[in-house]
Amino acid sequence: MLMHPHSLEIVDLIRSEILANEGFLPFERYMQLALYAPSLGYYTRAVPMEQNTDDSLDSSDFVTAPELTSLFGQTLARQIAQLFEQGLARQILEFGAGTGKLARDILLALRHLGFRDVQYQILDISSLLRERQKNLLKPFGSQVQWLEKLPARFEGVMLGNEVLDAMPVSVFALREGSLFERGVGLENDQLIWKEKKVDQKTFSAIEMRLSEQEWFKNRINTTDEVSPSKGKINGFYFIEIAWQAQAFVQTLSRLLDKGALIFIDYGFPAAEFYHWQRHMGTLMGFSRHRTHSDVLYAPGQQDITAHVDFSAIAQAATRGGAQLAGYVNQARFLINCGLLELASALPQDDRLSYARAIAPVQTLLSEAEMGELFKVIAFTKQINTPLIGFKQADRSASL
Repeated sequence: MLMHPHSLEIVDLIRSEILANEGFLPFERYMQLALYAPSLGYYTRAVPMEQNTDDSLDSSDFVTAPELTSLFGQTLARQIAQLFEQGLARQILEFGAGTGKLARDILLALRHLGFRDVQYQILDISSLLRERQKNLLKPFGSQVQWLEKLPARFEGVMLGNEVLDAMPVSVFALREGSLFERGVGLENDQLIWKEKKVDQKTFSAIEMRLSEQEWFKNRINTTDEVSPSKGKINGFYFIEIAWQAQAFVQTLSRLLDKGALIFIDYGFPAAEFYHWQRHMGTLMGFSRHRTHSDVLYAPGQQDITAHVDFSAIAQAATRGGAQLAGYVNQARFLINCGLLELASALPQDDRLSYARAIAPVQTLLSEAEMGELFKVIAFTKQINTPLIGFKQADRSASL
C-alpha cells in the first residue's frame, strides 16, 4: 500500500499529539484519530481516495453480511417484525449503516410482511457513506431520516452491524506480573509502539476482567512457555479493553424506554476472549480484503478493529437497565429467524443464477466463515416475549 497524501496529513496530526503528550499517545487515542479524526480518519474523511484503487473506501477493505446477500436483511426483518407485532413503536435506529443496503433490505422485507409505516433512523459519522445511503434510500422518502446525535429517549429497535468492533480500544501488556499501557510514540520521526506502567486503579480493573482465567492466577514471575498443560504465559500477554463500546452500550440501554438493542459482530465471551491462546490479542488492520497486524502503518488508509468481549457488553447493557434477551452465533440466529426458509424460496430454474444466490448463504452460516465467529446479542426493555432469534442454542449462560 502506497502512503496516500491524505495519510501524511493524519500522521502529522498524530505526531503533534504525541509531542503534546510527552512522547506517549495512548493507543485508544491513536485509534480514535486514525479512524475518526474530522475529515482525515478512515471513516470520516471528507473526500474519497482516488477511484479504482484498492485503497479507496468506496472499493471497501472488507465485506459485511448485508453486502453479501439481501437475505441477511430479510431474515433480520423477521426478528424486528416479531417485536412490532407485540405493539412496539415501529421505529428502527441503525448505527453505522454502511452503504445503506441493510436498511433498504429491512424496509422492503417489512413492507412485504405488512409493516409499511416504519420510521428508519440512521446515525453515521461518515459523510461519504451518508451520501451513498441517501442515494440508495431515496425511494423511501421521509420514511428514512439521518440523525446528528443520539436521541434523548427512544422506543423501538436499535441495531448495530459490525459497529462495536470499530470502536477505539485501550491496549495493555502484561509482562511477568506487571501491567503496561501500550501507546504510540516516535523514533526517527516514525510511529512506534511504546509502553508505560499503569497505576494501581487500572491494574485492579484489568485484574478483575482476567480473574477467572487460570493462567492469570499463576502469572506472577513465570518464565514458562505458553503451554496448555501449564496455562502460563511467557513474559507477555496483550489485552484490549473497549471502554468506549461499553459506555456506548450502557448509554443506549439508558435512553431506551421500550424495545430492543441488537448487535451483530465478531467476538467471544470473556472466558474465550481472554484465553491464554489469544495472548497476542485480537487487534488487527483491514486492507485490500486482508487482515494484518501492523495497525500503525498508513493511518487513515486502513480499518482497525478488535474483537468484541460480549461479556463486557452484556454487563454494560445491564448497568444501563436493559435485560439480556439472548446470545447466539450468527448461523443459529439466522436459522432461528427463518433464513433457510427464505433461501428455499429462491428461484431454481436457472442453475447458475441459483448457485450465485445461494453461495452467500453458505458464507453466513458456515462455521469456517461467518457462522461461528460472528455473534448476535440482544437486550430488551419492557418486552416480555422471548425473541425468535434466540429460541434455540442460546449461549447466554456463557457470558
